[in-house]
Amino acid sequence: MVMVLKTVSRVVRVSTTNRFQLVNITREVEAFVKESGVCNGLLVVSVPHATASVIVNENEPGLLQDIIEKVESITEPGSSKWLHNSIDDNAHAHIGSALFGHERVFPISDCRILKGIWQDIFLLEMDGPRSERKIVLAVLGE
Repeated sequence: MVMVLKTVSRVVRVSTTNRFQLVNITREVEAFVKESGVCNGLLVVSVPHATASVIVNENEPGLLQDIIEKVESITEPGSSKWLHNSIDDNAHAHIGSALFGHERVFPISDCRILKGIWQDIFLLEMDGPRSERKIVLAVLGE
């Protein structure tokens, strides 16, 4: 028996309003998986940007602010010494992207993303505000 895997992709666009910001994209991602018709497979959520990341965590306002403050404390200290800042003044965001990653992969089972009940999917903006950030969603499965 030959299994044919289906691939479906979509680009979601969001704008950001702050230098550092978390944008919850869970609903858009879940809707995409449902519309894809893939019920068993893998989902990739990726941002094709060198100054943003994708993270997964609880959508609790205090925690989201804690995450932003920690990201700032990790990436911004010492930024006046970073060589890249002579070009764009955003070395902190490149370093953050390198540390936190540009993608997350999720299993899909029974036509749903397998994630924890408290896990939501976020774009982590570190070089905003931006009028358009792209998030690439892709599924592979049956």
